[in-house]
This record gives sequence, C-alpha cells and structure tokens, in this order.
Amino acid sequence: MNEQNMDILERIRASYYQLTTAERRVADYVLAQHSQVQFMSITQLAEECGAAEATVSRFCRSLKLKGFNAFKIELARHFAPGTSHSHEPISRDTLAGRVRESGQLTIDAIHQTMELMDMKLIGRAVEMIEQAPAVLCLGSGGSMIMAMECAHMFSTVCGKFSTISDAHLQVSTVATMDPKGVIILFSYSGATTGGLQILELARQRGIRTILVTRFQKSPAAKLSDVVLRCGSNESPFQFGSVPAKVAQLVVIDAVFQEYCLRNRESCEESVQAIASALSVMHV
Repeated sequence: MNEQNMDILERIRASYYQLTTAERRVADYVLAQHSQVQFMSITQLAEECGAAEATVSRFCRSLKLKGFNAFKIELARHFAPGTSHSHEPISRDTLAGRVRESGQLTIDAIHQTMELMDMKLIGRAVEMIEQAPAVLCLGSGGSMIMAMECAHMFSTVCGKFSTISDAHLQVSTVATMDPKGVIILFSYSGATTGGLQILELARQRGIRTILVTRFQKSPAAKLSDVVLRCGSNESPFQFGSVPAKVAQLVVIDAVFQEYCLRNRESCEESVQAIASALSVMHV
C-alpha cells in the first residue's frame, strides 16, 4: 500500500525504525494515547513525551505531513464517524436525540470551563483592563467572532474597547499601539501563526496581553501575561463549534461581570447614556 494512503497509525508503525530516539518517544506516546492526542496542543504533547516542540514537528514531517495540525487532522480522520476505528455512534435515530446530545455537549463545555476558571486570573485581567487606556480584541477565523463579541459586550459599559478583523491591520495597529494598552487575544488552539505574531509583537513593545484559549500549555500561552482557559474538546474537523463558542462566552462574561461590579457607577452611567441614545432607533 502507498504510504500516503495508509491509516495514520499504520504509517507511524511503518516508519518507526526510521525515526530518531526522541521521535520514537513521540511515536510511542501517540500509539498508546492516540484517542486523546487529537485534542492536545503541540506544547502539551511535547511535555507528555519529554521532548521538544521541534521534535514533535520533525516527527510530523517524517510522516510526510506539513506540521502538527495536519497530523491532528489525520488522527481525527482515524476516529471519524463511518470508519471502522470510530468509537462514536454514526448518528442518532431521531432529531430530538441529536438535539439532546448537542445540548449536553454545550452543558459539559460550561461545566468544564467553570472547573478551569481561576478567579485570581479573572481579577488580574480586570485590573489590566481598568488600567489600560485602550483594549484591542483580536483573533482569526472563528476566534475573531469571539473577539467581536467581547468588544461588543464591553462597549455597552465603556468606550475603550475596539476590534479589527483584517490580519494585516491587526499587525499594523499593534505595531503603533500605546504600550499602556491591552490586547485580548482569542485562540482556541493557542497555536495559530497570526496569533503568535501578534503576541510576539506585543511583547516586544511592552503591551500586556490576555489570552482566551483551551490550552494552558501552548505556544501562545508562553507569550501571554494572563491565560484564561475555556472548556470543550474540539476535534480538528470542527472549526468553532457551538460548545467551544459557549465556553469562551462564559469566560468573557466572567470578566465582564467582575469589571462591572468593580466599576458600577461608571458602567451604569454608560448604560444609561447608550440607552438614551438608542431610544430614537426603536419604534
């Protein structure tokens, strides 16, 4: 069989003795824990294997894959519904059953987020927002939607939040941003090239950053001042699932509620002013 057409686990076994000693440690872990690896970050996998992130990247390339994300996609394909490897039911018999399953996944994501939430870090994030003259909410793809939601939510109580969707404008804005400002970056994986570029540039300029992510151990987390974690495991075939979005909304709302509590008077004034201004737009 052509190696490219092999199942990913068979491909690992076929190339095992061509790997370096360090790469074999990665292979051994993947073969033993493959059902969980598709939900891990490259940093987390490297740590579990006692290897460097560069070793994990080389391991992926040795399998003729472009990188870690491509590897996770192949691994997710191994467990995709309809394959002989899948441990999940292909479908539910009724619409009501599927709706209940979807709802339960969202409920689980909320519970996971509540367990991961660190109140001290929420407090630190609020303090950074309070001290900043401007707060820029950023992300890419589905995470950009969450950045826009965050900026919209806070715009109801203060005027220093903004967001930019274009990747080039994001970089140019950070390059000229007041170093006293704060960036809130949304990145479920914590491993997108655009997000890392933003965080590296912010660090160079002394701009403080808040990261909302699934993974504490990720390249983006290493570059962020405060890391706020959300729940919900998302496979590489899901691009901003509802449970993952809801989990991030729970994090946003926790920061928002704490900010409003600490700045009650100014927030109430803003709400009243906005309500008055918008009243003419309603019948």
